Amino acid sequence: MSEGENRPTEWQPPKPPGPPPPTWEPPAPPQPPQPPPGYGPPPDEPLPPPAQYAPPAPAGPAPGTWQGRPLAGWWQRVGAALLDALIVGVPVAAIALAVDPALGILLGLTAALTYYPLLMMRDGEANGQTLGKQIVGIRVVQESGEPFTYGPGVLREFAIKYLLFGTVGGFFLAIPTLLDYLWPLWDDQNRALHDMLASTRVVHA
Repeated sequence: MSEGENRPTEWQPPKPPGPPPPTWEPPAPPQPPQPPPGYGPPPDEPLPPPAQYAPPAPAGPAPGTWQGRPLAGWWQRVGAALLDALIVGVPVAAIALAVDPALGILLGLTAALTYYPLLMMRDGEANGQTLGKQIVGIRVVQESGEPFTYGPGVLREFAIKYLLFGTVGGFFLAIPTLLDYLWPLWDDQNRALHDMLASTRVVHA
C-alpha cells in the first residue's frame, strides 16, 4: 500500500445512548390563599348565616324637654316662688304681725284663691304665669295641652300646694312640704310632687 492511499479508519465502539429528553408537564394551578391558623370556620362545617340588619331604635324625647319645650330648671322655679312670696307673702305677713295673725291667715287663704289662679288663667302668652314666673320667664302648662282656667289653677295652687303640702304637711314636721320643693332636683321631668298630682309641667315661656 502506497503512502498516497488512504489508510482505513480505526474501529471505534458505539457511544451509549444518552438519557431520554424530558417530557413537558403543564404547571399546577395556583392554590387559593389559606387563612392563618385560628381563623375561618373549621373544615367541612357550613358558614354561619349572615347577621340580620336591625334598624336603629327610634330616638326618644330629648332630655330636659317636654313636647319640644325646654323644662324650667330648679333654680328658675325657686326664683319665681321667691318673687311671688315677696309680692304676696310680705304684705300678708306684715298685716298679720301688725294687726292680727288670724287676719294674716285669712289673707293668705284669699291670695291662694285669687292671686295665683286669676293670673294663671290670663289669655295668650301669660297663661300659666304668675308675676314671679313672668319675670323669670317660665310658665305652667297642663299635660292635656289645654290652657289654664280658674278651676285647674285653684286645684294646683290652693288645694294641692296650699292645703295638702302647706297646711297638712306642716303637721308632719313639714317633711312633705320640703320633699315637694326638692323633688324636681331628681325627677327626670323636673316635676314637683304637686305637678304630678295636678298633671302639669313647668317649661320656659
